[in-house]
Amino acid sequence: MKLAVFQSAGGGLTVQERLAKLGDALAQTDCDLMICPELYVSGYNVGDMVGQVAQTESASFIEQATVLAKSTATALVFGYPERADGVLYNSVLFVDATGQISANHRKLAIPPGFEQGHFAAGHAMTVFDYMGLKCAILICYDAEFPETLRKVAQMGAQLVIVATALNVNWPVVADKVMPTRAFENGVWLAYANHAGVENGLEYYGHSCIVSPTGEEAARAGLAEEILLAEIAAGAVKAAQKRLPYLRDVKRLNCVL
Repeated sequence: MKLAVFQSAGGGLTVQERLAKLGDALAQTDCDLMICPELYVSGYNVGDMVGQVAQTESASFIEQATVLAKSTATALVFGYPERADGVLYNSVLFVDATGQISANHRKLAIPPGFEQGHFAAGHAMTVFDYMGLKCAILICYDAEFPETLRKVAQMGAQLVIVATALNVNWPVVADKVMPTRAFENGVWLAYANHAGVENGLEYYGHSCIVSPTGEEAARAGLAEEILLAEIAAGAVKAAQKRLPYLRDVKRLNCVL
């Protein structure tokens, strides 16, 4: 699979401008799957705007994104504010290359800060198959818990997609924690962050695609950038055979 991570600088853009930016990124990138950051549709540091976008514009963006995916034969992953049954979720959608919605993940762990005043927590892991790989989706804070990565890896995930909105105060997460999560589970990990500044919040950038051995297949800097890497299930099988953490952790159950 040709995997792309779109580290987007979308601060100050409207929803339609973000859609156009995504279209431009697809036009210049030869890939099978493009991953965008957390709350790509609305922006992350936009306060009450997330609720307004969920109410009035998320559905339109999704409809147009499915057309874009089909017309470019490229699967898309993007974060958006989702309103369902009167509840607001911080969600990520997976649209396959035929324009069909294949998965929707609701953020499981709501971190301290503005999110706690806006979003409810999701209650399920999201694992699905695409192009011969079993994939999982997590959102930002979700992936900072070793338990969540371990859980989806135990469910068979070979590629873990993480959409995030990491600011400059937490460089260790992008630089150290995410490679460790990939290594300790023997999985591919694609980490898609924002770039630039949004309403005074400076994003760290440094999105990455990490191999099952914990090595960087691609790493961004601070600015807007598109990362590319070829990923395959064989690397997962080799890493998990070499260091069988997922097998041997079961033997620790008696003392954990």
